[in-house]
Amino acid sequence: MADRDILGGRMDRGEPDALDVAEVREAYDRGRKDAKSERKRHPVMMTLLFVAAAVGIGLMALAAYNGSFSQAGKTVDANLATVATRAEPAVRDAAADAQASLREAGESFDKPSLENPRTDNQTRKAEPAVPAP
Repeated sequence: MADRDILGGRMDRGEPDALDVAEVREAYDRGRKDAKSERKRHPVMMTLLFVAAAVGIGLMALAAYNGSFSQAGKTVDANLATVATRAEPAVRDAAADAQASLREAGESFDKPSLENPRTDNQTRKAEPAVPAP
């Protein structure tokens, strides 16, 4: 029984008093707050980590399905090549549409409107707020 007391057993077998319980709770809460402040997470980094983990899980599943990592790599390469081939014309068309829209917007900015013959690039002279008597 004496060995148990030396190795970490409770010395007194009575109930802990309320002050000890409150001090332990306060120390526990303080420790949790300190640990949480040291472990701040950045949302972008957490998102990138999640995406990397998802890709890793997908590659592991492909390796299990195909029987080897080299076959899984060949499958991924083939799928990426297919996606790149299909996406290239769509991206090129979207860029051409954006270029045409910007060109039209620039031309309409330089042309004078029918209601106001001056161009938008000219500055308007300041008119007096109160008419002169």
